[in-house]
Amino acid sequence: MAGNPDERDERIALLLDYENLAIGAREGLGVSPFDLTPVADALAVRGRVVARRAYADWSSFDEDRRLLARAQVELIDIPQRIGGSRKNAADIKMAVDAIEIAYERSWVTTFAIGTGDSDFTPLVHKLRELDKRVIGIGVASSTSRLLPPACDEFLYYDRLLEAAAPPPEPAPDPGAPTPVTGSEAETAAATPDDDGEAVERLVTRTLSGLARQGDGPVLASRLKRAILRQDPTFDEAEHGFRGFGELLRHLRDQRIVELSTGSAAGDPEVSFPENEPAEDDAFRLLAETVGDLGRAGGAVPLSGLKDQVRKRRPGFSEKTYGFASFLSFAKAARARGVVRMAWDEAAGDWRLQPA
Repeated sequence: MAGNPDERDERIALLLDYENLAIGAREGLGVSPFDLTPVADALAVRGRVVARRAYADWSSFDEDRRLLARAQVELIDIPQRIGGSRKNAADIKMAVDAIEIAYERSWVTTFAIGTGDSDFTPLVHKLRELDKRVIGIGVASSTSRLLPPACDEFLYYDRLLEAAAPPPEPAPDPGAPTPVTGSEAETAAATPDDDGEAVERLVTRTLSGLARQGDGPVLASRLKRAILRQDPTFDEAEHGFRGFGELLRHLRDQRIVELSTGSAAGDPEVSFPENEPAEDDAFRLLAETVGDLGRAGGAVPLSGLKDQVRKRRPGFSEKTYGFASFLSFAKAARARGVVRMAWDEAAGDWRLQPA
């Protein structure tokens, strides 16, 4: 390929059947307005998003319109007309635009189609016939069973939200000092530990996404490009490192990532450490914590559980074992039969029990 490293990345056109997504998220997940961030982050790992368009009658989505405009999404307005079908008009316009992009912009290699509507299945087939990769995006409860098999890859918005969920706020300690306010609070919030945690989360989440693609080793340069696609303002110097390589070596010393010689000098391969005995020990710690807490009150909520684990082992971090979030770590424990885990609709939280 040519000298520009970005030429090796997928170039993605994101087209959103916004009404379908927004109503599906509101009715199926209780999420309103629709948050595009998890979708944007997932696509940033896969390549460069070179076009973002959303189709709807925007008079019905005023707050959403402002959020999407801030996310650099081009809003295609399909006004409701008396005696006409707004939905069909939006679907037709989106399909026409997709075909136009496929023919006139040969550099676009991938289409991300945000909808759960099976009416778009012929469009997906046509795009693949034109040698374009198609990624579908939809809410599980409102996605037709016909659509996901037609795509090269399908991302359920429900799962993207789970992966992007921030760590739960710890319960306030009655004996703790009164929180500071104003400028003192802002200063206290910007502590080095919080800053380091944010960097670790960004690197591990991005590395996890790239590793799941399974298309070869993840080089440091590729990891840095994927991070910048998620946060164009990222600068390792702001976190106290003179270069990205120094940041990676710091994370290696913390046993968060592993570095090995890459195909080019100064561009190492980045991966998660493989240490099965340590992972087994971490899963046992989780199981013991859940078991002890469960004796008093049955199933244990996920919120606050990490703090309970850290009380037993200060310094515990799921990132050490290659997991981007504590939720992912808990799900891995469930997959290994260490704990049982179920969603509590009433509480809006996961609940865990010993296996």
